[in-house]
Parts: sequence; C-alpha cells; structure tokens
Amino acid sequence: MADLNTQELRQKAAGFRAVFDKLVAETGKVIVGQSELVHGVLATLFCGGNCLLEGVPGLGKTLLIRTLSQVLHLDFSRIQFTPDLMPADVMGTDIVVDTAQGRQFKFEKGPIFAQIVLADEINRATPKTQSALLEAMQEGSVTVRGHTYMMEQPFFVMATQNPLEQEGTYPLPEAQLDRFLFKFHVRFPNRKELAEIFSRTTGAKQVQPEKVMDGREILTWRELIRQIHVAPHVEDYVVRLILATHPDSELATPITKQYVRYGASPRGGQSLILGAKFRALLAGRWNVSYDDVKHVACDSLRHRVLRNFEGEAEGIQSDTIVKKILELVPTKAEVSV
Repeated sequence: MADLNTQELRQKAAGFRAVFDKLVAETGKVIVGQSELVHGVLATLFCGGNCLLEGVPGLGKTLLIRTLSQVLHLDFSRIQFTPDLMPADVMGTDIVVDTAQGRQFKFEKGPIFAQIVLADEINRATPKTQSALLEAMQEGSVTVRGHTYMMEQPFFVMATQNPLEQEGTYPLPEAQLDRFLFKFHVRFPNRKELAEIFSRTTGAKQVQPEKVMDGREILTWRELIRQIHVAPHVEDYVVRLILATHPDSELATPITKQYVRYGASPRGGQSLILGAKFRALLAGRWNVSYDDVKHVACDSLRHRVLRNFEGEAEGIQSDTIVKKILELVPTKAEVSV
C-alpha cells in the first residue's frame, strides 16, 4: 500500500472505525459483556499477532473465537491440548496412499491449518507439542519431513490457560510466551451480565451474527496500521520502558531490581508499538501518543516480565510491576541519546 497523505489517512481511519464498531456490534449479539476482551482480541488480529487468554473454564472463550470466525468469514479450528497430544496431531503427518504411479506419501494437514485456531488449555500438553506451534505462530508455516507448508493468511492463534487447576500442566517456556503479542485476563461476568447470559443461552431463540469482512480486508487494514507514524521521542519512550524492565539495566526501576528476574524482549517493544498504532488509528489519529503506549503496556508486557523468587513469594503480580514502571519512567528522556 502506498504512503497516504493526511486527508486520505483521515478517511481510511474513519472507515476502519466504522467497520471495527460493526465487528464489535455483531460479536456482541453472541458474547455478553467482555468488551475489553473483544477489543483486545480484535486488536491482536489486526496487528498480525497471536494472543494468550487466561481465565477459568466456562467464560465463553471458545464461543468468542468461533463467533469472530463467523463475522470475519475465516476458517476456524479448535485444538484441545492434552498430555497425550503429539506434534503430528497438531501439524499433520505424511500418510501412504495408493495412486496410479504406485504408493506415495501424501501430507495430511492437521488442525493448525486454519485461519483462526483456538489452542485450548495449551499448558496441558507437553513442551514438545507446545513447541509445534512456534513455527506456525512466528513464521506462518509448518515444516514436516523437510517440506514447508505455508499457512493461509490471515492466520491467528488464540491460546487459553486455566489459572486454577495446575496439576499435570506444563508451564509455557519463555520462548513460547514471547510469541504471543498480547496476554489478556478473562474476567468473571457481573450480576447483570450473568442474567443476560442465562437468558440468551437457555431460550429457544438463537442469534446468528452477520459477516462483516473477509480475510483480504483484514490484510488491507493490517497494512494501514503499520503506516501510522511513531515520532522519535515516542519510540525512545518505548525503548526506555523495555530497558526499565531489565534489572541489570541502568534504566531499571527499584521495583524491577527487587522483583524481576528477566525483562521484556525486543518483541515486547514491537508489541507496544503495534498495539499503540492500532489504538491511534481507531481514534482517527495518524501518529502514536504516549497514552497509546501506556494503554497497551500491561497487555504487551505482563507475560514478558518474569518475576524472581522474591516476587513470586510475595505474590507481586506482573501487572503491578508494569504499572509502577509506567509511573517511574518519564515520557521525556532526561538525557537524549
């Protein structure tokens, strides 16, 4: 997509806001409440990343991703991760078939070959199976027996974790966590939302959301988001935030030095910038502000700021650390680089 002038970008931004509002409205026909979660998952999709959801069972995570596949007209696949799940069960495998030329190998695609994939309770599978997602999530391809198979774009993985029952689980390694653009906490519905959920799900009438866009339109909007401008001083703010999460950095804050074992990777900075660009476009602006960066900081960094033993022992949450870093790191650098 060619660079756009200010007037064209204003028009594109208005068009994006209109179609985004329609997406949220159609999703809201099925999903009760969870507006922040819906907004965040859609932001991940339009930024070209993958997201991790953490919440107790029964909060509608599967229903959310299935509804999004309907309004976006994308192929949907659900993978239930269990301890006996093997990498081939996710990616697919070669099978022997009889042809006119004799017996030959044919690749049978696994459930990962969809455009929207729900990796349900990903921490219940072994690390070997968890790692099967790495290439697909990062490269958009799968390699089996030396052959590389490309995923159809747009490709989006939403993984879930159950924070309650941890017996028999395999915590995601740092390299796997870092592949997720954002991590969201799924809150429990309030009194009014619970009543509405019961009313919708126990009655005879079933609401079907309408299609809003397709994969080609999503790719177009992704290109537009990347054209949003990030000024050098805002980019430097992102750099300083990332460095402030590392306890051995000269920019480390006191809470970082006390409770953090390892800070965010460069992917954390990329997540901050892309999320901020999405928020700016949604607001009809063509440049990223400090507030845009702050707004997406917890979602971008909560799974990338790794607590040390003291932090875990005292129950200090990653969100608490990130919020304190936001308070202590000034928007304007005291010393220019």
